[in-house]
Amino acid sequence: MPSGSVVVTGGAAGIGRACVELFAERGFGVVAVDVSKEGLDEFAGHSEVVTLVGDVADPETNDAMVALAVERFGRLDTAVLNAGLGGAPPIEAEGAIEKLDAIYAVNVRGLTLGIRSAAPALRAAGGGSIVVTSSGAGLRGDPYTWAYNTTKAAANNLVRSAALDYAFQGIRVNAVAPGLTLTPRTAGQRADPVLSAALTRRIPMGRWAQPREQAEAVWFLASPAASYITGVTLPVDGGLTASNGILLPPTYPGEPPQ
Repeated sequence: MPSGSVVVTGGAAGIGRACVELFAERGFGVVAVDVSKEGLDEFAGHSEVVTLVGDVADPETNDAMVALAVERFGRLDTAVLNAGLGGAPPIEAEGAIEKLDAIYAVNVRGLTLGIRSAAPALRAAGGGSIVVTSSGAGLRGDPYTWAYNTTKAAANNLVRSAALDYAFQGIRVNAVAPGLTLTPRTAGQRADPVLSAALTRRIPMGRWAQPREQAEAVWFLASPAASYITGVTLPVDGGLTASNGILLPPTYPGEPPQ
């Protein structure tokens, strides 16, 4: 019997996939949820991972993932609400509001439904943890990504508010705020050498994160090591959001401001 169980939304690729793999390696039973059947099929034959194809904007998907965890593993200990959607045309462009609605449906509605579905099972298990994948984009503004930034900022405040509502029930609610990470979603940015170099130059640590590094932060927030932490959005971004963006970070000790 696994040492615990977790549901991971957006589990087919990127940070979500890294979370599925890490929790499974450490003895957890995992329910991996995603809209991509093809991506989830790669977990076929993994004894500690069961999969569910579904859209987190659908209440039935959220209820089903929790029910599957309880049915298969006997209880639910952690919910990693990682699924997210990005991209939007300029605010004045045709279809911009419809695109905002689609992003909101996943990034805010989906999180709300995930919390709503997971909480009763976590409570029945005597308490547990919810970890949301937010973004550094929810902590600062960025050009050309107004819809994504808006929904991630909403996610951060949802985490704070839900943490207050559920703390007395033994349910902790936290978020990680990844910076630039080597995932399929960022492949387009990395394919442009000029853009990739400019983005990398903004990171004080001088490199993009590996998905596993984000998963380790999720693991920490879900684990007993974080037993007195709730309502926190933890930047995991190599120092990116420590800067107000006016000056570039130094690339060697003593480099003058630019």
